[in-house]
Amino acid sequence: MRISKVYTRTGDAGKTRLAGGQEVWKDSVRVEAYGTVDELNSMLGFVRVANEQIKTNAEASKYIENILKWTQNKLFDLGGILATAPGESFPNMPTVTAEDVAHVEHLIDECQNGLAPLKEFILPGGGQISALLHVARTICRRAERLCVTLSKKESIDKELVTFLNRLSDALFVFARWVAKKQGEAEFLWEREPEKPAKA
Repeated sequence: MRISKVYTRTGDAGKTRLAGGQEVWKDSVRVEAYGTVDELNSMLGFVRVANEQIKTNAEASKYIENILKWTQNKLFDLGGILATAPGESFPNMPTVTAEDVAHVEHLIDECQNGLAPLKEFILPGGGQISALLHVARTICRRAERLCVTLSKKESIDKELVTFLNRLSDALFVFARWVAKKQGEAEFLWEREPEKPAKA
Protein backbone atom coordinates (compact mmCIF):
# COMPACT_ATOMS: atom_id res chain seq x y z
CA MET A 1 0.00 0.00 0.00
CA ARG A 2 1.44 3.37 -1.03
CA ILE A 3 0.25 6.68 0.45
CA SER A 4 1.13 9.50 -1.93
CA LYS A 5 -0.91 12.29 -0.32
CA VAL A 6 -1.51 12.84 3.39
CA TYR A 7 -4.42 15.27 3.26
CA THR A 8 -7.54 14.64 1.18
CA ARG A 9 -9.98 17.28 2.50
CA THR A 10 -12.69 14.60 2.49
CA GLY A 11 -12.96 14.66 6.30
CA ASP A 12 -13.50 18.38 6.70
CA ALA A 13 -17.22 17.93 7.36
CA GLY A 14 -16.63 15.66 10.36
CA LYS A 15 -16.96 12.30 8.63
CA THR A 16 -14.47 9.65 7.56
CA ARG A 17 -14.60 6.50 5.47
CA LEU A 18 -13.96 3.03 6.79
CA ALA A 19 -12.08 0.50 4.71
CA GLY A 20 -14.85 -0.69 2.41
CA GLY A 21 -16.17 2.82 1.81
CA GLN A 22 -18.78 3.20 4.55
CA GLU A 23 -19.01 6.81 5.71
CA VAL A 24 -19.20 7.38 9.48
CA TRP A 25 -18.95 10.29 11.88
CA LYS A 26 -15.47 10.82 13.29
CA ASP A 27 -16.81 10.60 16.84
CA SER A 28 -18.53 7.26 16.26
CA VAL A 29 -17.65 4.49 18.69
CA ARG A 30 -15.82 2.55 15.98
CA VAL A 31 -13.59 5.51 15.13
CA GLU A 32 -13.04 6.20 18.83
CA ALA A 33 -12.03 2.55 19.27
CA TYR A 34 -9.46 2.38 16.50
CA GLY A 35 -8.27 5.89 17.31
CA THR A 36 -7.55 4.79 20.88
CA VAL A 37 -5.73 1.71 19.61
CA ASP A 38 -3.62 4.11 17.52
CA GLU A 39 -2.99 6.21 20.64
CA LEU A 40 -1.84 3.09 22.49
CA ASN A 41 0.43 2.16 19.59
CA SER A 42 1.96 5.64 19.63
CA MET A 43 2.52 5.38 23.38
CA LEU A 44 4.36 2.10 22.91
CA GLY A 45 6.51 3.81 20.30
CA PHE A 46 7.40 6.37 22.96
CA VAL A 47 8.26 3.53 25.37
CA ARG A 48 10.56 1.99 22.75
CA VAL A 49 12.41 5.26 22.24
CA ALA A 50 12.88 5.72 25.99
CA ASN A 51 13.90 2.07 26.35
CA GLU A 52 16.59 2.48 23.71
CA GLN A 53 18.19 5.21 25.80
CA ILE A 54 18.42 3.08 28.95
CA LYS A 55 21.92 1.63 29.26
CA THR A 56 21.84 -0.10 32.66
CA ASN A 57 20.66 -3.53 31.45
CA ALA A 58 21.14 -4.07 27.71
CA GLU A 59 19.75 -7.62 27.76
CA ALA A 60 16.50 -6.54 29.42
CA SER A 61 16.20 -3.55 27.07
CA LYS A 62 16.59 -5.81 24.03
CA TYR A 63 14.02 -8.28 25.37
CA ILE A 64 11.37 -5.61 26.01
CA GLU A 65 12.17 -4.00 22.64
CA ASN A 66 11.37 -7.24 20.84
CA ILE A 67 8.12 -7.60 22.78
CA LEU A 68 7.02 -4.04 22.08
CA LYS A 69 7.89 -4.25 18.38
CA TRP A 70 5.71 -7.36 18.00
CA THR A 71 2.93 -5.73 20.03
CA GLN A 72 2.94 -2.57 17.92
CA ASN A 73 2.56 -4.62 14.76
CA LYS A 74 -0.37 -6.57 16.23
CA LEU A 75 -2.02 -3.33 17.37
CA PHE A 76 -1.68 -2.01 13.82
CA ASP A 77 -3.46 -5.17 12.64
CA LEU A 78 -6.14 -4.71 15.29
CA GLY A 79 -6.68 -1.07 14.35
CA GLY A 80 -6.97 -2.01 10.69
CA ILE A 81 -9.64 -4.58 11.50
CA LEU A 82 -11.61 -2.03 13.53
CA ALA A 83 -11.29 0.50 10.68
CA THR A 84 -12.90 -1.95 8.27
CA ALA A 85 -16.64 -1.70 7.70
CA PRO A 86 -18.58 -4.62 9.24
CA GLY A 87 -18.94 -7.53 6.84
CA GLU A 88 -16.12 -6.35 4.57
CA SER A 89 -13.00 -8.41 3.97
CA PHE A 90 -10.01 -8.03 1.71
CA PRO A 91 -7.13 -10.18 0.46
CA ASN A 92 -4.29 -10.32 2.99
CA MET A 93 -6.47 -8.66 5.60
CA PRO A 94 -4.67 -8.56 8.97
CA THR A 95 -5.81 -10.86 11.75
CA VAL A 96 -5.73 -11.06 15.53
CA THR A 97 -6.13 -14.67 16.56
CA ALA A 98 -6.41 -16.91 19.58
CA GLU A 99 -2.75 -17.79 18.94
CA ASP A 100 -1.86 -14.11 19.39
CA VAL A 101 -3.72 -14.04 22.69
CA ALA A 102 -1.89 -17.21 23.76
CA HIS A 103 1.43 -15.55 22.88
CA VAL A 104 0.61 -12.58 25.11
CA GLU A 105 -0.25 -15.00 27.90
CA HIS A 106 3.11 -16.73 27.37
CA LEU A 107 4.90 -13.38 27.66
CA ILE A 108 3.01 -12.63 30.87
CA ASP A 109 4.00 -15.99 32.38
CA GLU A 110 7.61 -15.56 31.30
CA CYS A 111 7.93 -12.08 32.81
CA GLN A 112 5.90 -12.96 35.90
CA ASN A 113 8.29 -15.77 36.73
CA GLY A 114 10.63 -14.47 39.41
CA LEU A 115 8.55 -11.43 40.36
CA ALA A 116 7.63 -11.18 44.02
CA PRO A 117 3.92 -11.68 44.75
CA LEU A 118 2.11 -8.40 45.31
CA LYS A 119 1.08 -7.63 48.87
CA GLU A 120 -0.48 -4.29 47.94
CA PHE A 121 -1.57 -2.38 44.87
CA ILE A 122 1.16 -0.58 42.94
CA LEU A 123 1.12 3.14 42.37
CA PRO A 124 2.01 3.88 38.74
CA GLY A 125 5.54 5.21 38.63
CA GLY A 126 8.97 3.87 39.43
CA GLY A 127 11.49 4.32 36.66
CA GLN A 128 10.79 6.01 33.36
CA ILE A 129 10.05 2.87 31.34
CA SER A 130 7.83 1.41 34.07
CA ALA A 131 5.89 4.66 34.37
CA LEU A 132 5.37 4.84 30.61
CA LEU A 133 4.21 1.23 30.51
CA HIS A 134 1.63 2.04 33.20
CA VAL A 135 0.34 4.91 31.03
CA ALA A 136 0.15 2.49 28.09
CA ARG A 137 -1.78 0.05 30.30
CA THR A 138 -4.46 2.64 31.06
CA ILE A 139 -4.80 3.55 27.37
CA CYS A 140 -5.15 -0.15 26.59
CA ARG A 141 -7.95 -0.48 29.15
CA ARG A 142 -9.74 2.46 27.52
CA ALA A 143 -9.37 0.85 24.09
CA GLU A 144 -10.81 -2.35 25.53
CA ARG A 145 -13.78 -0.51 27.04
CA LEU A 146 -14.52 1.19 23.72
CA CYS A 147 -14.37 -2.14 21.89
CA VAL A 148 -16.84 -3.59 24.40
CA THR A 149 -19.16 -0.63 23.77
CA LEU A 150 -18.76 -1.15 20.01
CA SER A 151 -19.53 -4.87 20.35
CA LYS A 152 -22.94 -3.96 21.81
CA LYS A 153 -23.79 -1.93 18.70
CA GLU A 154 -22.04 -3.83 15.92
CA SER A 155 -20.50 -7.22 15.35
CA ILE A 156 -16.76 -7.39 16.05
CA ASP A 157 -14.43 -10.33 16.47
CA LYS A 158 -14.34 -11.32 20.15
CA GLU A 159 -10.59 -11.95 19.87
CA LEU A 160 -10.03 -8.20 19.55
CA VAL A 161 -11.47 -7.55 23.01
CA THR A 162 -9.69 -10.59 24.45
CA PHE A 163 -6.36 -9.45 23.00
CA LEU A 164 -6.69 -5.96 24.50
CA ASN A 165 -7.76 -7.40 27.84
CA ARG A 166 -4.76 -9.67 27.98
CA LEU A 167 -2.43 -6.96 26.71
CA SER A 168 -3.42 -4.59 29.51
CA ASP A 169 -2.49 -7.31 32.00
CA ALA A 170 0.77 -7.84 30.13
CA LEU A 171 1.68 -4.16 30.23
CA PHE A 172 1.25 -4.20 34.01
CA VAL A 173 3.55 -7.19 34.31
CA PHE A 174 6.06 -5.66 31.86
CA ALA A 175 6.17 -2.53 34.04
CA ARG A 176 7.02 -4.66 37.09
CA TRP A 177 9.52 -6.76 35.14
CA VAL A 178 11.37 -3.71 33.81
CA ALA A 179 11.49 -2.17 37.29
CA LYS A 180 13.11 -5.32 38.64
CA LYS A 181 15.58 -5.70 35.77
CA GLN A 182 16.59 -2.04 35.96
CA GLY A 183 16.90 -2.09 39.75
CA GLU A 184 14.10 0.44 40.26
CA ALA A 185 11.79 0.64 43.26
CA GLU A 186 8.07 -0.03 43.02
CA PHE A 187 5.75 2.37 44.79
CA LEU A 188 3.13 0.52 46.81
CA TRP A 189 -0.25 1.95 47.78
CA GLU A 190 -0.25 3.04 51.40
CA ARG A 191 -3.57 2.75 53.19
CA GLU A 192 -2.64 5.50 55.63
CA PRO A 193 -0.01 7.61 53.86
CA GLU A 194 1.94 10.11 55.90
CA LYS A 195 0.66 13.62 55.30
CA PRO A 196 3.23 15.94 53.70
CA ALA A 197 4.79 18.49 55.98
CA LYS A 198 3.76 22.10 55.53
CA ALA A 199 6.16 24.21 53.49
